[in-house]
Amino acid sequence: MATGSQLDVGGRSVKVTNLEKVLYPETGFTKGDLINYYIRISPFLLPHLQGRPITLKRYPDGVNGQYFYEKKCPSHRPSWVKTAKVAKSEGGAINYCMLNDLPALVWAANLADLELHTFLHKASDLTRPTSLAFDLDPGPPADVVLCSQVALWVKKAFEALGMQSFAKTSGSKGLQVYVPLNMPTTYEKTKTLALTLAQLLERKFPKTIVSKMQRSLRSGKVFVDWSQNDDHKTTVNAYSLRAKSRPTVSTPLLWDEVAETVNRGDFRALAFDFNDVLARVDKMGDLFAPVLELKQKLPRASALNRVGID
Repeated sequence: MATGSQLDVGGRSVKVTNLEKVLYPETGFTKGDLINYYIRISPFLLPHLQGRPITLKRYPDGVNGQYFYEKKCPSHRPSWVKTAKVAKSEGGAINYCMLNDLPALVWAANLADLELHTFLHKASDLTRPTSLAFDLDPGPPADVVLCSQVALWVKKAFEALGMQSFAKTSGSKGLQVYVPLNMPTTYEKTKTLALTLAQLLERKFPKTIVSKMQRSLRSGKVFVDWSQNDDHKTTVNAYSLRAKSRPTVSTPLLWDEVAETVNRGDFRALAFDFNDVLARVDKMGDLFAPVLELKQKLPRASALNRVGID
């Protein structure tokens, strides 16, 4: 990778600065490492970013410094960084960035945009989610092992409805389960079904699961966050770095890995950093690729009444 102020990326010249600046002090991971990771992972990452408005989460002074979310795409962006106009709930609109190609991704990385948070819809249809998503958030002392058990219950519920689901780590402390749709639907329908399932699981496993938003209820349990299914919310993207002490990554998983984590009870089994993920995609490819293309019709929420989960 070039160390100068201009980097040739996909036929475009992208300005890069302060490549030796350490962003993760515990490991010495620099801005140059950040840019290099996103270049190397881009064949697997970019399809998941394509056409989606994105919120930048920038850490100009590294993971131990202050950060900020940047919804409005900066005015100093290059002309080739595309934007999408998204209406605000209180009126008006915001022009979000879209990182549709490698030059745009490198440009964002140079802004110390460590994390990539995208909507569940594309700019071409702001009211149609392409997936249903569950964020499984453990309340200490619960951990990713308990999240893995809950993820398996979510998987089983959708299997009973004849649907496939896909898991990934959050890159932080929990797991996320995506149910690809890629068919006409609405956020009202996806959120209703997600809430219905979260409440069903809470009734079935009250000592393990909570569906209510209050943080005071989460101690020792897994919060099944159904509220991500909203046209004004973004979720961390697959293959995004996370701003933790180490450069961990939101990592797509095999369901066998999730089950093995439960069987072994080892919370460390699903902690992947950038090197782990680069090795995984070389070996496994993109385990999240079906989320982009698999077409599944969203059932009515009432269909969950027929689902049995043990």
